[in-house]
Amino acid sequence: MIKRLNPEGAPKPASNYAQAVLHSASAQRLVISGQVGITPDGKLLENLEDQLQQCWRNIFAVLKGCGFEKKHLIKTVTYVTEPDHVALSRRVRDEALEGLLVANTYIECSGLASPALLCEIEAEAVKED
Repeated sequence: MIKRLNPEGAPKPASNYAQAVLHSASAQRLVISGQVGITPDGKLLENLEDQLQQCWRNIFAVLKGCGFEKKHLIKTVTYVTEPDHVALSRRVRDEALEGLLVANTYIECSGLASPALLCEIEAEAVKED
């Protein structure tokens, strides 16, 4: 069974995609679409640090809306359009995860879906049945 979810508390998708996809095996695996620095009311935050922090708030909102918790996160991928901000990204990630260790990838790229987006973070979570 696969559920495609756009839970309350997260920004509405800007196009045809799900904020999360849930499927069952011996555990439930939640794949979270890339979250950007947009608040649930649609406001795009201006600087990279604020956008990174909002990405994490959006990830946590999707987790909660899908019945998962922060502790279920297993992997994240962070995309940043401004070069040389790995230290900032790590600091914001570490503050958001409060010591939780997850597999993580950091990618500097030339652009995202909109030039105003400075970062995007996707995530995966697993919860045992």
